Amino acid sequence: MSPARVRRGERAPRARAPRLPASLPPLPVAYGIGEGRHQEDGPPSWPVPLEPERRSLQRSQSARSLLLTVLGEYVLVRGGTVWTSTLLEALALFGVEDKAARQALARAAKAGWLESERVGREARWHLTDRGRVLLAEGSARIYAFDPTRQDWDGKWVVLVISIPEERRADRHVLRTRLAWAGFGSLGQGVWLSPDTRRRVVVKSIFEGLEPPSRLVCFVAELGEIGDAGAVVQDAWDLVELERRYRAFITEFAAAAETDPSLAFTVNTRLVHEWRKFPFTDPGLPTALLPPCWPGQRAHALFQQLHEEFVPDAGAWFEEAERRAAQRHERRGSRQTG
Repeated sequence: MSPARVRRGERAPRARAPRLPASLPPLPVAYGIGEGRHQEDGPPSWPVPLEPERRSLQRSQSARSLLLTVLGEYVLVRGGTVWTSTLLEALALFGVEDKAARQALARAAKAGWLESERVGREARWHLTDRGRVLLAEGSARIYAFDPTRQDWDGKWVVLVISIPEERRADRHVLRTRLAWAGFGSLGQGVWLSPDTRRRVVVKSIFEGLEPPSRLVCFVAELGEIGDAGAVVQDAWDLVELERRYRAFITEFAAAAETDPSLAFTVNTRLVHEWRKFPFTDPGLPTALLPPCWPGQRAHALFQQLHEEFVPDAGAWFEEAERRAAQRHERRGSRQTG
């Protein structure tokens, strides 16, 4: 229990089911959706990005990206229904103007994630089945993600892939999917991961694409020539990933709750920023990471702050919903009076 919670002393931590950044329609069973990233009794979940929607989810401060964070963090767990004015009020706290917020809602509806219901002069939004899948899979990956793992047997899963140059679109999609599934590239069509369980998702990565002219998957160990650290440096940009983890720590280390509105703002921004890491961090074992790797510290900070802020953040959202419902009732009374 954190010091901040000891000082307040008025609530026990809320029990929350593991929840994970958004993904689109149901993914193949081989991905083990919701099973967690490094469990012992089965493969972890690595949803493959479905272009172009998933890339749009990672734009830091776009209205639609923030809308999806709000929907996943507050609406999904409260029945999947919300007033328009609540969403407009929530997004306004992040500087999103009314017009941009309404455009984000319209685009989410067009994508099949939301549907609207007219209630007098007001509108309520409902998550569609597609939207629930999008947000549930995204939430599960966020909250199951752990950026470090202690166990490693020294083995790599290695892919050798060849796609003709004229199939440039397939090559681009494949590079994106492999990277988001945690594979690093050594160039010349060679991809690898130090987590051999990832071999179970290889076939699914190629779904919807023409078969490559060559695809070989095997498990190997590094021989006497070569250095595992050098392999990692060649295959992944750990310098940039470390910079992003340290930036996350710097931004949120001094976060302090003062009122429900601020709790909502900080908690939403916290989840919004953290949700990018499960798709950009390959989840390398500790033995292959640089000394003093900040990923675990960032993860601990996320867990601590989310536990502390989410009750008041949720209370602010529920109060906004209550105000919206009262406005609707007053307008209904005037119309019938």
